[in-house]
Amino acid sequence: MADLITVHDPRGYAPKVTGKRLANRLPSLDGKVVYLVDCLFDNSAAFIEQLRQWFETNLPKVETRIIRPRESWVDDPDMRKTIAADGSAAILGVGL
Repeated sequence: MADLITVHDPRGYAPKVTGKRLANRLPSLDGKVVYLVDCLFDNSAAFIEQLRQWFETNLPKVETRIIRPRESWVDDPDMRKTIAADGSAAILGVGL
């Protein structure tokens, strides 16, 4: 048992994360468009639909639009452009 073995850590090195400030809070969502972003995780579509129904019941003056990126875990500039151009806010739903 004098043999040595080499063990490699599969976790690698975490990237440096730089925090950003949250967007300013809107005074009201009435009359605004809120995008519900289905991030394509397991069960996220069900969660987004429940969230849409909640808005419909509790905040009927808010227009919600469901949007999905082309791929999970990949930035979608077109989706971000659509939200920025047409929306007042966005909620990212990652599922259950």
